[in-house]
Amino acid sequence: MRCPFCGNVDTQVKDSRPAEDHVAIRRRRFCPACGGRFTTYERVQLRDLVVIKSNGRREDFDRDKLERAIRIALQKRPVEPERMDQMISGIIRRLESMGETDIQSKIIGDIVMESLARIDTVAYVRFASVYKNFQAADDFEKFMDEMRPDVKPEDEK
Repeated sequence: MRCPFCGNVDTQVKDSRPAEDHVAIRRRRFCPACGGRFTTYERVQLRDLVVIKSNGRREDFDRDKLERAIRIALQKRPVEPERMDQMISGIIRRLESMGETDIQSKIIGDIVMESLARIDTVAYVRFASVYKNFQAADDFEKFMDEMRPDVKPEDEK
């Protein structure tokens, strides 16, 4: 593993243990060249997933890209990082267990929205605003109306 500080390729593992979500191995590493210490995570990958974009373009699935999008949606929200990591791992396991290696980006977006809706509605709306490409405040209003249950105003009862 290459040292992120000096680029040395000869680093040493000092400690290995399961990560909190038990789907990864956490390794503490030491670089003898610069003395730097850092942590790496090793995850099981069942299959190589390919994302088919809405324009037909294909690209390799990138866990980091998914994680960035979810972290942005959950920014400054009261959701613990462990809960976020569990959600990301759950989404990936669900995608891998679909049995297909080619997955439409719409399916991934829908699964992420479903997962976010269960843990934080604000993050759900944030993600939806980007995923559904909201252009104006009316788009938010329409989306929020779809989220709310049909409740009639008090004077119409």
